[in-house]
Amino acid sequence: MTPLSGWSPAHGGDQLVLAAEQGRICALATKGQRDLQDRVAAYPDLFPSRPFDPALLGNVAMTIAFGAPWCDVSRLRVVNRTVLWIFAVDWLVDYVATSRDEIDRLTADCLAVADGRAPAADDPLGRFLAELRDEQATAAAFATHRAVWRGELARMLDAMAREWEWKKATGPGRLPSLAEYLDNAANLASTLTNVVHWIHSDDPATLAHLDELVVASDEVQRILRLINDLATYERDLRWGDLNSLLLVSDRTEVEQLIPELITRARELIAPLRVSCPVQADYLDRQIGFSSGFYGSTDFWGAL
Repeated sequence: MTPLSGWSPAHGGDQLVLAAEQGRICALATKGQRDLQDRVAAYPDLFPSRPFDPALLGNVAMTIAFGAPWCDVSRLRVVNRTVLWIFAVDWLVDYVATSRDEIDRLTADCLAVADGRAPAADDPLGRFLAELRDEQATAAAFATHRAVWRGELARMLDAMAREWEWKKATGPGRLPSLAEYLDNAANLASTLTNVVHWIHSDDPATLAHLDELVVASDEVQRILRLINDLATYERDLRWGDLNSLLLVSDRTEVEQLIPELITRARELIAPLRVSCPVQADYLDRQIGFSSGFYGSTDFWGAL
């Protein structure tokens, strides 16, 4: 017997219906967070408590739940875990690696695991990736679209390595232009995450338009890169991270670019509303959620 047994949202007004839906999504996020806590416990060497605090795990699970609230927790599990794994890669590349050789070895090891190799026993990043690879393989579509996943994984790793090089650069003219920086937005890995979600959905309409979805996702990824930068500028300065605001003379240049990118993204999303409307909504929700989320916080915990 539940506290509101016999009651349904239809018995209330619009606010009750809205609140009930938000509560359901929050429950989805809570279940996702508990699963992520289990993965962190399974890989303690990969996830130090600072900055991988409980709030980071909750933020990941909440973002994924609000992005695709029509899915159940089993459908979102591999996406949540993928995002957690991406945070681990980001941490190792940005803050642990001391040389490009280390990053190149990490990249090679990850791609070998993606290609089916068993990870080394002392490679928790590779072991977690193998776990993700094998879970994705339970979806029938993975066999056909594995190359798309592997390609996005390689693109993310290349983009992270490129940004590491930019951060180590000194002297005038060594930093990228804003356009070059945006072309490297795959380091944010939202398209990689989306590809995991779309392949794991096993939805024929989605998979038939996967190429167009990836193109639209890349435009959304650039938007999210800039929204993130506006919110995390002060932290990026403290942590020594690269940020688009460091590449322009006036913050308004970045602020004014975001609406232009949103217009372009919506032009790319528009035809998808006919062919795969759920995934068109999914991309729109990513922009909207990130705009609200980054208005007051970000993912990382304290160092």
